[in-house]
Amino acid sequence: MLLLATALSGCALPARASSPAPRAALTVAAAADLQFAFTEIAELFEAQTGHKVTLVFGSTGQLAQQIENGAPYDLFAAANIQFVDDLARKGLIVPESVALYARGRIVLAVNTQSGVRATKLEDLTSDAIARIAIANPDHAPYGLAAKQALESVGVWDAVRPKLVLGENVRQTLQFVQTGDVPVGIVALSVADVPEVTYTLIDDELHKPLDQALGVVSASKHPASALDFARFINGELGRPIMRKYGFVLPGEIE
Repeated sequence: MLLLATALSGCALPARASSPAPRAALTVAAAADLQFAFTEIAELFEAQTGHKVTLVFGSTGQLAQQIENGAPYDLFAAANIQFVDDLARKGLIVPESVALYARGRIVLAVNTQSGVRATKLEDLTSDAIARIAIANPDHAPYGLAAKQALESVGVWDAVRPKLVLGENVRQTLQFVQTGDVPVGIVALSVADVPEVTYTLIDDELHKPLDQALGVVSASKHPASALDFARFINGELGRPIMRKYGFVLPGEIE
Protein backbone atom coordinates (compact mmCIF):
# COMPACT_ATOMS: atom_id res chain seq x y z
CA MET A 1 0.00 0.00 0.00
CA LEU A 2 2.85 2.35 0.83
CA LEU A 3 4.58 1.68 -2.48
CA LEU A 4 1.37 2.26 -4.42
CA ALA A 5 0.65 5.47 -2.54
CA THR A 6 4.16 6.64 -3.38
CA ALA A 7 3.63 5.79 -7.03
CA LEU A 8 0.36 7.66 -7.10
CA SER A 9 1.88 10.74 -5.55
CA GLY A 10 4.83 10.49 -7.92
CA CYS A 11 2.46 10.63 -10.88
CA ALA A 12 0.63 13.71 -9.63
CA LEU A 13 -0.03 16.46 -12.12
CA PRO A 14 1.99 19.67 -11.80
CA ALA A 15 0.45 22.72 -10.21
CA ARG A 16 -2.06 24.74 -12.20
CA ALA A 17 -0.66 27.52 -14.32
CA SER A 18 -1.42 31.00 -13.07
CA SER A 19 -3.02 32.22 -16.33
CA PRO A 20 -5.90 30.40 -18.06
CA ALA A 21 -5.33 28.85 -21.48
CA PRO A 22 -7.28 30.28 -24.44
CA ARG A 23 -10.18 28.25 -25.83
CA ALA A 24 -8.94 25.33 -27.86
CA ALA A 25 -10.08 22.34 -29.90
CA LEU A 26 -8.59 19.26 -28.26
CA THR A 27 -8.26 15.78 -29.70
CA VAL A 28 -8.01 13.10 -27.02
CA ALA A 29 -6.89 9.52 -27.68
CA ALA A 30 -8.68 7.39 -25.10
CA ALA A 31 -8.81 3.68 -24.35
CA ALA A 32 -12.09 2.06 -25.42
CA ASP A 33 -13.13 1.28 -21.84
CA LEU A 34 -13.50 5.04 -21.32
CA GLN A 35 -16.19 5.60 -23.95
CA PHE A 36 -19.10 6.14 -21.59
CA ALA A 37 -17.23 7.94 -18.81
CA PHE A 38 -15.14 10.26 -21.00
CA THR A 39 -18.06 11.20 -23.22
CA GLU A 40 -19.87 12.47 -20.15
CA ILE A 41 -16.78 14.16 -18.72
CA ALA A 42 -15.94 15.86 -22.03
CA GLU A 43 -19.45 17.32 -22.32
CA LEU A 44 -19.16 18.77 -18.83
CA PHE A 45 -15.66 20.10 -19.51
CA GLU A 46 -16.85 21.80 -22.69
CA ALA A 47 -19.73 23.43 -20.84
CA GLN A 48 -17.42 24.62 -18.07
CA THR A 49 -14.51 25.90 -20.20
CA GLY A 50 -15.67 26.56 -23.74
CA HIS A 51 -13.00 24.22 -25.08
CA LYS A 52 -14.00 21.67 -27.73
CA VAL A 53 -13.03 18.04 -27.07
CA THR A 54 -12.98 15.38 -29.78
CA LEU A 55 -12.60 11.88 -28.38
CA VAL A 56 -10.95 9.11 -30.40
CA PHE A 57 -11.47 5.70 -28.80
CA GLY A 58 -9.49 2.56 -29.53
CA SER A 59 -7.24 -0.07 -28.03
CA THR A 60 -4.43 1.42 -25.98
CA GLY A 61 -1.72 -0.31 -27.97
CA GLN A 62 -3.04 0.89 -31.30
CA LEU A 63 -3.48 4.46 -30.05
CA ALA A 64 0.09 4.44 -28.70
CA GLN A 65 1.33 3.30 -32.10
CA GLN A 66 -0.60 6.12 -33.76
CA ILE A 67 1.10 8.63 -31.46
CA GLU A 68 4.48 7.17 -32.38
CA ASN A 69 3.53 7.65 -36.02
CA GLY A 70 2.69 11.32 -35.47
CA ALA A 71 -1.08 11.29 -34.98
CA PRO A 72 -2.19 14.82 -33.92
CA TYR A 73 -3.49 14.02 -30.45
CA ASP A 74 -3.30 16.43 -27.52
CA LEU A 75 -3.86 13.99 -24.65
CA PHE A 76 -3.47 10.23 -24.33
CA ALA A 77 -5.53 8.31 -21.76
CA ALA A 78 -4.35 4.71 -21.69
CA ALA A 79 -5.80 1.60 -20.08
CA ASN A 80 -2.33 0.69 -18.80
CA ILE A 81 0.27 3.07 -17.41
CA GLN A 82 3.08 1.17 -19.13
CA PHE A 83 2.09 2.55 -22.54
CA VAL A 84 2.20 6.14 -21.29
CA ASP A 85 5.53 5.59 -19.55
CA ASP A 86 7.00 4.04 -22.71
CA LEU A 87 5.95 7.04 -24.80
CA ALA A 88 7.30 9.43 -22.19
CA ARG A 89 10.70 7.69 -22.35
CA LYS A 90 10.65 8.22 -26.10
CA GLY A 91 9.92 11.94 -25.66
CA LEU A 92 6.40 11.65 -27.07
CA ILE A 93 4.55 12.37 -23.80
CA VAL A 94 5.37 15.26 -21.45
CA PRO A 95 6.82 13.41 -18.42
CA GLU A 96 5.57 15.96 -15.87
CA SER A 97 1.99 15.49 -17.10
CA VAL A 98 1.81 11.73 -16.51
CA ALA A 99 -0.78 10.79 -13.88
CA LEU A 100 -2.83 7.82 -12.82
CA TYR A 101 -6.54 8.47 -13.12
CA ALA A 102 -8.17 5.08 -12.48
CA ARG A 103 -7.89 1.37 -11.91
CA GLY A 104 -10.17 -0.74 -14.09
CA ARG A 105 -12.02 -4.00 -13.44
CA ILE A 106 -13.07 -6.82 -15.74
CA VAL A 107 -16.35 -8.75 -15.77
CA LEU A 108 -17.76 -11.92 -17.27
CA ALA A 109 -20.57 -10.70 -19.52
CA VAL A 110 -23.40 -12.88 -20.88
CA ASN A 111 -25.98 -11.99 -23.52
CA THR A 112 -29.40 -12.13 -21.84
CA GLN A 113 -31.03 -13.92 -24.81
CA SER A 114 -28.28 -16.49 -25.33
CA GLY A 115 -29.53 -19.14 -22.92
CA VAL A 116 -25.99 -19.42 -21.59
CA ARG A 117 -25.35 -19.60 -17.84
CA ALA A 118 -21.88 -18.46 -16.83
CA THR A 119 -20.99 -16.76 -13.56
CA LYS A 120 -17.38 -17.91 -13.17
CA LEU A 121 -14.50 -18.36 -15.57
CA GLU A 122 -14.49 -22.14 -15.15
CA ASP A 123 -18.00 -22.19 -16.71
CA LEU A 124 -16.44 -21.18 -20.03
CA THR A 125 -15.12 -24.71 -20.57
CA SER A 126 -18.69 -25.98 -21.01
CA ASP A 127 -19.50 -27.59 -24.36
CA ALA A 128 -22.63 -25.40 -24.39
CA ILE A 129 -20.41 -22.34 -24.93
CA ALA A 130 -18.88 -22.39 -28.39
CA ARG A 131 -17.60 -18.80 -28.65
CA ILE A 132 -16.06 -16.41 -26.11
CA ALA A 133 -15.16 -12.79 -26.82
CA ILE A 134 -12.16 -10.97 -25.38
CA ALA A 135 -10.21 -7.96 -26.61
CA ASN A 136 -7.01 -8.81 -28.45
CA PRO A 137 -4.43 -9.32 -25.67
CA ASP A 138 -1.59 -8.34 -28.02
CA HIS A 139 -2.54 -4.66 -27.87
CA ALA A 140 -5.57 -4.25 -25.56
CA PRO A 141 -4.85 -4.15 -21.80
CA TYR A 142 -8.32 -5.44 -20.95
CA GLY A 143 -7.77 -8.37 -23.28
CA LEU A 144 -4.46 -9.09 -21.60
CA ALA A 145 -6.17 -8.98 -18.20
CA ALA A 146 -8.78 -11.43 -19.49
CA LYS A 147 -6.04 -13.78 -20.68
CA GLN A 148 -4.24 -13.54 -17.32
CA ALA A 149 -7.45 -14.32 -15.43
CA LEU A 150 -8.18 -17.34 -17.62
CA GLU A 151 -4.63 -18.55 -17.08
CA SER A 152 -4.91 -18.04 -13.33
CA VAL A 153 -7.89 -20.37 -13.05
CA GLY A 154 -6.29 -22.89 -15.39
CA VAL A 155 -8.72 -22.74 -18.33
CA TRP A 156 -6.79 -20.70 -20.92
CA ASP A 157 -5.73 -23.70 -23.02
CA ALA A 158 -9.23 -25.17 -22.92
CA VAL A 159 -11.02 -21.99 -24.03
CA ARG A 160 -8.42 -20.62 -26.45
CA PRO A 161 -9.95 -22.38 -29.52
CA LYS A 162 -13.28 -20.69 -28.70
CA LEU A 163 -11.94 -17.14 -28.56
CA VAL A 164 -13.24 -14.33 -30.76
CA LEU A 165 -10.91 -11.34 -30.52
CA GLY A 166 -12.19 -7.77 -30.58
CA GLU A 167 -9.97 -4.91 -31.66
CA ASN A 168 -10.75 -3.24 -28.33
CA VAL A 169 -12.92 -3.86 -25.29
CA ARG A 170 -15.84 -1.82 -26.64
CA GLN A 171 -16.01 -3.92 -29.82
CA THR A 172 -15.77 -7.01 -27.63
CA LEU A 173 -18.84 -5.87 -25.72
CA GLN A 174 -20.68 -5.29 -29.00
CA PHE A 175 -20.10 -8.92 -29.96
CA VAL A 176 -21.92 -9.95 -26.78
CA GLN A 177 -24.60 -7.24 -27.04
CA THR A 178 -25.63 -8.34 -30.52
CA GLY A 179 -25.59 -12.02 -29.59
CA ASP A 180 -22.95 -12.83 -32.20
CA VAL A 181 -20.97 -14.21 -29.26
CA PRO A 182 -22.93 -15.38 -26.19
CA VAL A 183 -20.33 -14.54 -23.54
CA GLY A 184 -17.23 -12.40 -23.16
CA ILE A 185 -14.83 -10.73 -20.77
CA VAL A 186 -15.10 -6.94 -20.89
CA ALA A 187 -14.51 -3.81 -18.83
CA LEU A 188 -16.89 -3.11 -15.98
CA SER A 189 -17.04 0.51 -17.18
CA VAL A 190 -18.94 -0.44 -20.36
CA ALA A 191 -20.85 -3.52 -19.19
CA ASP A 192 -23.99 -1.85 -17.83
CA VAL A 193 -26.10 -2.24 -20.97
CA PRO A 194 -29.60 -3.78 -21.31
CA GLU A 195 -28.52 -6.74 -23.44
CA VAL A 196 -25.98 -8.06 -20.94
CA THR A 197 -25.75 -9.45 -17.43
CA TYR A 198 -22.34 -9.59 -15.82
CA THR A 199 -20.32 -10.93 -12.91
CA LEU A 200 -17.29 -9.12 -11.48
CA ILE A 201 -14.04 -11.08 -11.86
CA ASP A 202 -11.68 -11.28 -8.89
CA ASP A 203 -8.98 -8.67 -9.49
CA GLU A 204 -6.38 -10.92 -7.87
CA LEU A 205 -6.55 -13.11 -10.99
CA HIS A 206 -4.79 -10.54 -13.16
CA LYS A 207 -2.28 -7.73 -12.93
CA PRO A 208 -3.80 -4.37 -11.90
CA LEU A 209 -5.32 -2.32 -14.70
CA ASP A 210 -3.75 0.95 -13.53
CA GLN A 211 -4.73 3.55 -16.11
CA ALA A 212 -2.70 6.68 -16.78
CA LEU A 213 -2.82 9.75 -18.98
CA GLY A 214 -0.34 12.26 -20.32
CA VAL A 215 -0.11 15.29 -22.59
CA VAL A 216 1.29 14.48 -26.02
CA SER A 217 4.55 16.36 -26.57
CA ALA A 218 3.54 17.48 -30.06
CA SER A 219 0.23 18.96 -28.86
CA LYS A 220 -0.57 22.45 -30.14
CA HIS A 221 -2.65 23.06 -27.01
CA PRO A 222 -0.62 21.60 -24.11
CA ALA A 223 -2.04 23.93 -21.45
CA SER A 224 -5.64 23.13 -22.39
CA ALA A 225 -4.84 19.42 -22.64
CA LEU A 226 -3.41 19.61 -19.13
CA ASP A 227 -6.57 21.37 -17.97
CA PHE A 228 -8.65 18.48 -19.29
CA ALA A 229 -6.35 15.99 -17.57
CA ARG A 230 -6.82 17.85 -14.28
CA PHE A 231 -10.57 17.95 -14.87
CA ILE A 232 -10.70 14.15 -15.19
CA ASN A 233 -8.85 13.81 -11.90
CA GLY A 234 -10.71 16.70 -10.28
CA GLU A 235 -13.83 17.19 -8.22
CA LEU A 236 -16.15 17.09 -11.23
CA GLY A 237 -14.49 14.28 -13.17
CA ARG A 238 -13.90 11.82 -10.35
CA PRO A 239 -17.58 11.21 -9.48
CA ILE A 240 -18.27 10.36 -13.13
CA MET A 241 -15.36 7.92 -13.25
CA ARG A 242 -16.55 6.32 -10.03
CA LYS A 243 -20.09 5.99 -11.44
CA TYR A 244 -18.75 3.78 -14.22
CA GLY A 245 -17.02 1.42 -11.84
CA PHE A 246 -13.47 2.75 -11.80
CA VAL A 247 -11.41 2.74 -8.63
CA LEU A 248 -9.72 6.14 -8.31
CA PRO A 249 -6.32 7.38 -7.14
CA GLY A 250 -6.48 7.74 -3.39
CA GLU A 251 -9.07 4.96 -3.16
CA ILE A 252 -6.88 2.08 -4.34
CA GLU A 253 -6.09 -0.40 -1.57
